[in-house]
Amino acid sequence: MAAKPFASSADLGVKEQTLEVLADGVYALTAEGDPNLGAIEGEDFLVCFEALATPVAARRWLARLREHTDKPVRYLVLSHYHAVRVLSASAFDAEVVVASEQTRHLIAERGQQDWESEYGRMPRLFEEPESIPGLTWPTLTFRDRLTIELGGDRGELVLEFLGRGHTEGDIVAWLPEQEIVFAGDLVESQAALYTGDAFHFDWAAGTLDRVKALGAQQLIGGRGAIARGRDQVDAAIEQTRDFLLTMQRTVGEAHRSGGTLKDAFAATHAALAPKYGAWPIFEHCLPFDVQRLWDELSGIERPVIWTAERDRQVWDELQG
Repeated sequence: MAAKPFASSADLGVKEQTLEVLADGVYALTAEGDPNLGAIEGEDFLVCFEALATPVAARRWLARLREHTDKPVRYLVLSHYHAVRVLSASAFDAEVVVASEQTRHLIAERGQQDWESEYGRMPRLFEEPESIPGLTWPTLTFRDRLTIELGGDRGELVLEFLGRGHTEGDIVAWLPEQEIVFAGDLVESQAALYTGDAFHFDWAAGTLDRVKALGAQQLIGGRGAIARGRDQVDAAIEQTRDFLLTMQRTVGEAHRSGGTLKDAFAATHAALAPKYGAWPIFEHCLPFDVQRLWDELSGIERPVIWTAERDRQVWDELQG
């Protein structure tokens, strides 16, 4: 059997972007499994949620957004530190770039290595990489909760750290009045999970419980379709949890029984593929997911930094 192409290096097809209006002044962009984005209008300003990999890519989203509003971007909110979510920040010309304190620490600790790693894994997302001016640094950070008053009758936007999950610094953007949550990569709706920098046990338990307890009627995950209505929102959260719990079971059994990392990967692939195998980035993510969970079970509390070299080593061992 031929080796699978590395990560998403062979994924070169153009994805159709769809801008949807979720409520008055609340927008989401989805793109067939590529990273999702959001924007919320204040009385005389915009809050944008998430960036993309390059300024060139982000300007295309902003052009779509400008068909609906010409308000200036006051806040750009970054849910976490991964390169494809942050490196286009300069295109937004935001007054304030917001992230959790934990995310700022991660950018300092591993931002450059992550940039090089993700560029190798997902080259299609890095349109005109020379347009990236450098690492993105938040100008405003918080530990647990930050509220942005939107002005007029628009209510407030609550940014919250709900616990470790996809990374140790993920935040969500919650609109209580509209009952809409931008969950970042803490929840995926009809898309596979990337857990290479995750805290699987925290994520599957308390963190997802707190996302669910918000009671959102619409949820925009990191990738995949928008979940509308409480049933779909809960289904997206529980799909995310099921993916994590299945991994915990299969990798855990291999680890406890003295099996190898490759045994754990084979068992996890067999368990997840019937349900999730056709979803975006499944084959790409799974080797890195299994490696991180194996490390966690081995007592490695914080994720080992992914480098371009380490990516290839893990891929060749598990998907080669």
